[in-house]
Amino acid sequence: MSNERRRYDAGFKAKVALEAVKGMKTIAEISSEYKIHSSQINGWKKVLQAGTVGLFQEGRNQREESRNEELVDRLFSKIGQLEVELDFIKKKDSRYLWRRPGS
Repeated sequence: MSNERRRYDAGFKAKVALEAVKGMKTIAEISSEYKIHSSQINGWKKVLQAGTVGLFQEGRNQREESRNEELVDRLFSKIGQLEVELDFIKKKDSRYLWRRPGS
């Protein structure tokens, strides 16, 4: 028996986990059909069940991301405005210092 680990792509894992969630076959039947240990199938099943919650929260996350992007845009524009004002003040101040009597 080889000591190499078998690697499965995401599509295969999803297929096996979905079969396990459906309950049409027992875990033992799925295990013997695909030659995968039952604990591995149970792990993939748990991942699938935990991940499905995120599918229904996607809309909420997209709205929050768009709000965050708007906030970031406003903050960057404010930073730009403040940098321009600061540059103006620095130039004005340096001209004042340049013309100061007694220097």
